[in-house]
Amino acid sequence: MTKNFFKRFAIGSIILLLLCMGLVILFDPFFQYHKPLPGLKAVLSDKEYQCIGTLKNFDYDSLIVGSSVCENYNNRWFDEGFDCTSIKAIRSYGATADLCYLMDVAFEKQEIKYVFYNLDPSALSAIPETTYESTGCPMYLYDDNYFNDIQYLLNKDVLFEKIPYLIANSFIGDYDEGDSYNWAQWKTFSEDMILSHYVRQPSIAPMKPADAHQEYLDANIALLTKQITAHPETEFIIFVPPYSILWWDNIYRTGETESYLYNMEVALKELLTYENVELHFFLNDRTIVTDLNNYMDTLHFSKEVNHYIYNCLKDGSHKLTAENYEDIMHDMRSLAYDTVNELLIPYEDRIIVGSE
Repeated sequence: MTKNFFKRFAIGSIILLLLCMGLVILFDPFFQYHKPLPGLKAVLSDKEYQCIGTLKNFDYDSLIVGSSVCENYNNRWFDEGFDCTSIKAIRSYGATADLCYLMDVAFEKQEIKYVFYNLDPSALSAIPETTYESTGCPMYLYDDNYFNDIQYLLNKDVLFEKIPYLIANSFIGDYDEGDSYNWAQWKTFSEDMILSHYVRQPSIAPMKPADAHQEYLDANIALLTKQITAHPETEFIIFVPPYSILWWDNIYRTGETESYLYNMEVALKELLTYENVELHFFLNDRTIVTDLNNYMDTLHFSKEVNHYIYNCLKDGSHKLTAENYEDIMHDMRSLAYDTVNELLIPYEDRIIVGSE
């Protein structure tokens, strides 16, 4: 009797485990094995878990590459404006090495027509090594070893949260697949919001030398230009996003202004030399960066700004060329110091100052 019980229990347990694994493989909410089933949408809200799978298994010919400020682009804008099929390759922080890793996966799987690449100023001084493992990303999803997928296949959160979420968003409501990883709908963008989140450093640090990050700068430029030269058939549309004047204030007070200006000048001058690169520059767009109602913090802007950037990429109104490079770099430098000397004066009595 006891022997038969344990036998039935073991068989039942195995069947239950296989059923759970089968459900995960069938619905595959992280898209590790296939595209969405017919009738289901590509519900994308967990970039660290889903981005790598979509790059491996979806059909696309263009990439929207960047940090969290890229999550609020709607893929369909680019699909319609540039006659392509785009997908997002997103990594928080937007470090160059991490984004190049995602591009490597995409280029291995597809022929890429466009790379719409968001170049964050901080990415040029970031560590030029991938950070997925060191920051706790689920590496069993990033490798090609199916044996360690057990962590995905027998995961209660996947079974009881992610699969129901995928099904619900496919049939209930108006989930827009183009808004992959979008977070703007849950956030507030206003002058009051950004000022309440910005804590100014009480003292101003000595200004670092312009070449303070030279080693990392050179390495990051090399990582990006390696992608550009390795794929001459791909057009890289690279754009620098508009960060708020509070961001300029912060880097001034941390002594980083000259190094950030230098990094950007050096990187853009190098990128201008490649025939398959088109540059667009928004960091000095005073219409955007001086209006704090566009932001939720010093650098994350509203979806309306994302749409504005897209339109400018399409019409070329912010294009940076060899002819206007020096003027734009000069204007960027002027903005950096106008911010702390003039533009923030109206907000001085509302800025929160931290303690030493």
